[in-house]
Amino acid sequence: MNIILIYGGKSGEHEISLMSCASVIRNISTKHNVKLISIAKDGKWFLENDSIIANLKSNPDAKLTVNPVEANEVKVSFGMGKDKVFFAKGNYIPCDCVFPVLHGTYGEDGTIQGLFQMAGVPFVGCENIASGATMDKEFTKIIWQAAGLPVVPYVCVTKSQLKDSKVYDKLIEDTIAKLQFPLFVKPCSAGSSDGANKAENLKELNYAIMEAFKWDNKILIEKAIDAREVECSITGNAISQDAEKPYTVLKAYGPGEIVPKHVFYDYDAKYNDPDGAELKIPALLEESKLNYIRETAKKAYYAVNASGLSRVDFFIDRKTDEIYLNEINTIPGFTSISMFPKMCGHDGLSYTDLIDYLFDEAIAGFKARTSLTTSRI
Repeated sequence: MNIILIYGGKSGEHEISLMSCASVIRNISTKHNVKLISIAKDGKWFLENDSIIANLKSNPDAKLTVNPVEANEVKVSFGMGKDKVFFAKGNYIPCDCVFPVLHGTYGEDGTIQGLFQMAGVPFVGCENIASGATMDKEFTKIIWQAAGLPVVPYVCVTKSQLKDSKVYDKLIEDTIAKLQFPLFVKPCSAGSSDGANKAENLKELNYAIMEAFKWDNKILIEKAIDAREVECSITGNAISQDAEKPYTVLKAYGPGEIVPKHVFYDYDAKYNDPDGAELKIPALLEESKLNYIRETAKKAYYAVNASGLSRVDFFIDRKTDEIYLNEINTIPGFTSISMFPKMCGHDGLSYTDLIDYLFDEAIAGFKARTSLTTSRI
């Protein structure tokens, strides 16, 4: 197949995308013809040289970068068929499937997914509506609560409330009374723990709120649970799964358990510190709880109409053993130490086979979507 990998992005998780995409390049099957499109931090798209792929495959220390060469800038076309979507250096780039190895804003928030749907090209991952809803942690909680699924108690705060001191003071007072310290503050639509902080008192809470508002105009304040962190990988298509096409059927992998060595599983523990956390697969739980988490993860995936892949994250209260859904990541990390491919691999789906699995599901989902009637005429 002609595959296009897109990486980088106008996002706080730009550097994580570089690491994830480098891992995909090193593990993708040689049967595919692969092209790379990078997105610079200013949002411009560029076709990268094929030599980058060969270098990454042959050199384990090589790092992926964005090379903003004006002559290689990519333009996107609409309504001309999947092989005439991406244009660079005087030619269209043949494309059977796109894998947007992008995290965070403009990567997994539905914006680029909507572009692919408008352009008419198969792509790995959720459609635009599911991507947008799951990127917003408040919307995700609302959907899960409507589906009867357990979420961590929370309060949502908007920047408009911040600007009215009386409204803000009353909101904080009520939040503390409702949730009690310690509290956890995070942006609604950022990832990789960007802008997230724990607060033990009012001074720390006000600081955490200001930090979170640097990343988003809407934030969550949650009850900080003394919790074990458990994750579960899911593949398949919640909307059009078909038993005759196994790659479309919802399947759970793991779950695995994160044992952080930092205050919480923060950015450094996830990506920079190889000893930032211990990863236990399967999680250190009895089989009944492992099965409960697998089934709840599939229900959470189904509730948001996810497709392709997601990592569903849980908290288990150390004091009560109560299990809560934390969040869902629709384009989870694919780095060498990321939990998503590790859980799939533990359950028998190798990294290379996983990538092919995602391509097959993407094309099946594209066919199901494009077979629908779009006009009365």
